[in-house]
Amino acid sequence: MTYETGSRYLGLETVHLQVPDVDGTLRTVAYTRRRVIPSYEDQPVLAEHRVAEGERLDVLTARHAGDPTLFWMICDANSVLDPAELEAVGRVVRIAMARR
Repeated sequence: MTYETGSRYLGLETVHLQVPDVDGTLRTVAYTRRRVIPSYEDQPVLAEHRVAEGERLDVLTARHAGDPTLFWMICDANSVLDPAELEAVGRVVRIAMARR
């Protein structure tokens, strides 16, 4: 599988598995191994941002990381799986860059 530079899945192992199809023939299914969110407890916080009405995570990410598609780094630093959690008004968002 091919992922773009900056993808959270770039560099993860791709597994090819043989599974039976409905007619009994084997077919190959490819998938990327699960990604484990790293711990950020020992990482320095570059900034903290309190979310205001109408702010979006992609804009916040572009401001701090220079690329809105790296939003997942901020999600990881805040231990959230759903990016929408970081758009709640009043939420303090930790800005730290992800480790690969």
